[in-house]
Amino acid sequence: MNKFVMALAAAAVLTVSAPAEAKHRHRIAYAPAGYGGQVVAHPPGCPWRLFCGCGVSWKVFGRAVVSGGLAIAAEWSRFQQTTPAPGMVAYRKGHVFEIESVIDRETVVAYDPNSGGHLTRIHTVSLRGYHVVDPHSQRVAMR
Repeated sequence: MNKFVMALAAAAVLTVSAPAEAKHRHRIAYAPAGYGGQVVAHPPGCPWRLFCGCGVSWKVFGRAVVSGGLAIAAEWSRFQQTTPAPGMVAYRKGHVFEIESVIDRETVVAYDPNSGGHLTRIHTVSLRGYHVVDPHSQRVAMR
């Protein structure tokens, strides 16, 4: 009998419904601890999820590339590699950002769309694991 009462109480707790969440809760995002920097406006014309490539294309070229092409972080690899400098772009598999200023060889201040919590930040980031390319160079032929 005791196990039955415990099971019934557990079932009652599990069936109590929580308040309904907003349908588009990803639009109300909070900065995860440790990100710092300045949160800036979402890039115009970009989706609310998976938008780093779109945001960087908007920042660098003045237009949002929403799907395919530069919306995919790996596509930035087609530009000529270079050294870190303002206006250059850093990419790795799954993420891309634009360099605003250089602090040292491995640290930059970046315009970083989708830097965490679906937010766009201007903040200090490490270049470890990233490749730096010149988005104003001619694109390299397909590899």
